[in-house]
Amino acid sequence: MTAEVAARVQRAAGRLLGLVVETPLVASPWLSARSGAEVRLKLENVQHTGSFKFRGATNALAELPAAARAAGVVAASSGNHGLGVAAAAAALAVPALVFVPETTAAGKQAAIRALGAEVRTFGRDCLETERHARAFAARTGRPYVSPYNDLTVVAGQGTVAVELLAQWPALETVYVALGGGGLTGGMAAFLKHERPGIEVVACSPRASPAMAECVRAGAIVDVPCAETLSDSTAGGVEPGAVTFPLCRDLVDRFVDVEEAAIRAALLGCLEHQHLLVEGAAAVAIAGCLQDAPPAGRRAAIVVCGGNLPLERLRALLC
Repeated sequence: MTAEVAARVQRAAGRLLGLVVETPLVASPWLSARSGAEVRLKLENVQHTGSFKFRGATNALAELPAAARAAGVVAASSGNHGLGVAAAAAALAVPALVFVPETTAAGKQAAIRALGAEVRTFGRDCLETERHARAFAARTGRPYVSPYNDLTVVAGQGTVAVELLAQWPALETVYVALGGGGLTGGMAAFLKHERPGIEVVACSPRASPAMAECVRAGAIVDVPCAETLSDSTAGGVEPGAVTFPLCRDLVDRFVDVEEAAIRAALLGCLEHQHLLVEGAAAVAIAGCLQDAPPAGRRAAIVVCGGNLPLERLRALLC
């Protein structure tokens, strides 16, 4: 499966040229000094819509045949995936309907609508919303664009690794936030196929480590999830998720971090790097600091997004 997904990632990289931002890789003197490793940051927070999710959504929509595009797509998301689908749909002239949980902030819903997508609410839990959206898509004959449980989406997310390896061929370790596993699985498949010795470290909030716990259990299980600053990685894993075997077989280590460490990483990034990042990106930063890579090791952290609501930032600064 690794070779198949790696090939899909490579094809996606060609397909997405000119459609996505080739995001910069920058040095982090702050994190290098803290960890003793040579740390660089892959800035997906400057991607279109402020998140890597635009890559997977664009790849999925670009692969659709003309008839399917004309029918329009259905997605489910409480934030970044919805924004990615809406923006990709606008760029490719595809109608889009995004279901969001009833608990989704009005500002997030408005941002998705502003990009041209229709927004409907259903359920209070991400998995409940995803099941409803998938069933609606099947019933209406429209393609469903999963946030992670789709190899076309996974391949698009994995293009982060294509850029990263080209930017830093000497790379030894990658830290990435883990939610449903689309970004982690896609990146790991490409990196392990190209350079088997590269370490992939998946970082989760201890309050919501769903995929990590599934891997530890050896199967997709129901994992209780609490509130976390890393809301874009929170929630359960859909049964039969294609990302589960990728994470199980290709991730070298799973690191769970506390909320205090996530907060400190987020504020530290703002203070020392002058970068505004969201909770999920701070999870990967906190994971690197907690994991303590060996002195001198060349380590990259994927700063997966920068969509931190202003009210959340205000609360963190108080």
